[in-house]
Amino acid sequence: MNKRHFVKTTAALALAAAFSSAHAQTPIKFQLDWRFEGPAALFLQPAAKGYFKAAGLDVTIDSGNGSGGTVTRVASGSYDMGFADLAALMEFHANNPDAPNKPVAVMMVYNNTPAAVLALKKSGISKPADLNGKKLGAPVFDAGRKAYPIFQKANNISSVNWTSMDPPLRETMLVRGDIDAITGFSFTSLLNLEARGVKPEDVVIMPYGDYGVKLYGNVIIASPKMIKENPAAVKAFLTAFAKGAKEVMANPAASIETVKARDGIINVSLETRRLAMAIDSVVASPDARKEGFGQVNPGRLALMASQVSDAYNTKTRIDPAAVWNGSMLPTAAELNVLPPAKK
Repeated sequence: MNKRHFVKTTAALALAAAFSSAHAQTPIKFQLDWRFEGPAALFLQPAAKGYFKAAGLDVTIDSGNGSGGTVTRVASGSYDMGFADLAALMEFHANNPDAPNKPVAVMMVYNNTPAAVLALKKSGISKPADLNGKKLGAPVFDAGRKAYPIFQKANNISSVNWTSMDPPLRETMLVRGDIDAITGFSFTSLLNLEARGVKPEDVVIMPYGDYGVKLYGNVIIASPKMIKENPAAVKAFLTAFAKGAKEVMANPAASIETVKARDGIINVSLETRRLAMAIDSVVASPDARKEGFGQVNPGRLALMASQVSDAYNTKTRIDPAAVWNGSMLPTAAELNVLPPAKK
């Protein structure tokens, strides 16, 4: 090889290496809190539109089976980031104080918990006080059930009797009359009841947020390892997510196709309604508009930490500063994603 050829080859290799480096995609394994239902469009839209890829990220999104599992899998290193109920994250922190890789919340998505108590009107239950002595049902890990002591205290409810079941049986048992009321995410349980033949006007819904319980809902979480080693990738993820979420909130019906692409047997009409309900009730809620999308109010966060410590009877008290890190949030302009308030 002559010298000129050697120089050309070396230069070409260096250029190729630089190009490859510039276009290298940072892999991020992301787990949702639940199945591929309507609200999953918030994450599937930026993936489908290539926003994550354009930000230099190779994002894989998997369905989940509950917030507790998502928190545990991010803590174990199986996933880099995830979507989970903030109370479940707080519980993990307080019950595993010596865990080496406790996930941290990096963006607020559900500014209000979707948790609610639901009953059928024919039961005679119309307000929290009517729950006294009644039989309530929910899976043991249900967010609404675990936070129920906060709802109970806020509404001076003396006592109820709990029945446990697997998630698919919750609404079925309510319809059959095996239980008097259930706890669950409002936009999930209502549509599940409709799927079992119940008319919406025959359902009583008591959202926790409307009855004195100002808990935050689901957040995007990240592993401390990723935050330490590549905070720029976390910020890039959040920025791309916000861009996609803005499109979803502007046109839920169009974005539901991204969910159908991941689960071809979904009921498109039902999941479009579920997504719209989630946006209206917990994502673009009055509290979200007041605090700003993606962000938290320190005082409200501290109150929630105290309430969850008591309600969940955690081993140690929850430190609100340990569960939240807002330093990687996008700019205010990039977080300006909420649709106009409905009149």
